[in-house]
Amino acid sequence: MKIVVSACLIGTNCRYDGGNSKNLNVINLTKNDDIIPVCPEEAGGLPTPRPAVEIVGGDGNDVLDGKAKVLTVDGKDKTAEFIKGAQYALDLILSEGVKKVILKSRSPSCGCGEIYDGSFNRNVISGDGVTTALLKRHGIEVVSM
Repeated sequence: MKIVVSACLIGTNCRYDGGNSKNLNVINLTKNDDIIPVCPEEAGGLPTPRPAVEIVGGDGNDVLDGKAKVLTVDGKDKTAEFIKGAQYALDLILSEGVKKVILKSRSPSCGCGEIYDGSFNRNVISGDGVTTALLKRHGIEVVSM
C-alpha cells in the first residue's frame, strides 16, 4: 500500500530548525508499505532551516478560507507558501492513489487535531494544519504522529 508520510518522521532533516522528528513507530508501522515522503513546507518553497511559524487567528481551515494567516515568529507572512505546499501534497496524493497519510503532529502544515495557537509559547489548541485541512476537505484520511 502507498502511504504518504511527513518526511521529518522518517528522518529527513526538513524541520524548521534543520533537524528531523524521526519516529520509530512510524517507520515500523510502514515497513511493508510503499512510503512517499513529503514536506509541504519545503514543497511550498520554504528553506531549511527557516524561522518558526504558527497559524495566527485560527487553524488550517481558517487559513484556507482566508480568515487566518501563517506567520513567522517575527511577523512575516508565509501563508502563500503553506497553501502552495498543501496543494503540492494533495496533488501528489491524488496522482499516486494514496488513501492514507501520516503527518507530523502539531505542525502548522501537518498537525491533525492539535496545533500551536499562534502565540509562539507552545500553547496547543484544537485544530488542523493547512495541509491536513486541505487533505480532509478532499476525503483523505490523515493520521498524526
